[in-house]
Amino acid sequence: MPGDRVASVVPIPKKQAKRTPRPKLVHQFLVVLSGTDPLVWRRIQVPEKYSFWDLHVAIQDAMGWLDYHLHEFRLLDAKEQAVVSIGIPTDDDPEDRPVVPGWQVPLAKFFDQRNWHAPPAMYAYDFGDDWQHVLVHEGFESADDDRKYPRCVAGEGRCPPEDCGGAHGYAEFLQVIADPDHEEHESTLRWAGGHFDPEAFDPAAVTFDDPKKRWKKAFER
Repeated sequence: MPGDRVASVVPIPKKQAKRTPRPKLVHQFLVVLSGTDPLVWRRIQVPEKYSFWDLHVAIQDAMGWLDYHLHEFRLLDAKEQAVVSIGIPTDDDPEDRPVVPGWQVPLAKFFDQRNWHAPPAMYAYDFGDDWQHVLVHEGFESADDDRKYPRCVAGEGRCPPEDCGGAHGYAEFLQVIADPDHEEHESTLRWAGGHFDPEAFDPAAVTFDDPKKRWKKAFER
């Protein structure tokens, strides 16, 4: 995750848990990227035993982000009546709300069968561009032995380019590439890879990385 002072991340865990068996239940989440027009959203299913780190990787892959920057889940702890931050701890975390390592927190701590209708959470990515995703837990589904999880079951809208300036910058980006007469039209298209269709998205084309491999790539030295 270059670009967010990964060297200052603390603590560095030693290893991940062993591989778990096929799930019997899966969580279903709706992920909506705030401030986008056309609206970018995904509906994903992840194994019941996932941690918040695992969910982070699934969201990144389903949305189309490249996991270049820090992230953070922000949820309401009903017992404590306080907002909890879950992600990657760094030296810059505020003392009044330290970030809990996502790989240490199972989803079941906040989303279980007795409390599946928990209030929406927030998933923040890239604290410079400040992408805010509304995360809604839609309940549980029985896992299908013929399917591989996680999976993306629905969605719309192409993910914005990394480092385009957040929701405001993305809106300007779309205006520029839609106007052939704009002085920055050609250079902006080249920066975006030559072509960009904001409505292009196919749930069946989404591929998911192994969160354990992503963790090793990020933290093992």
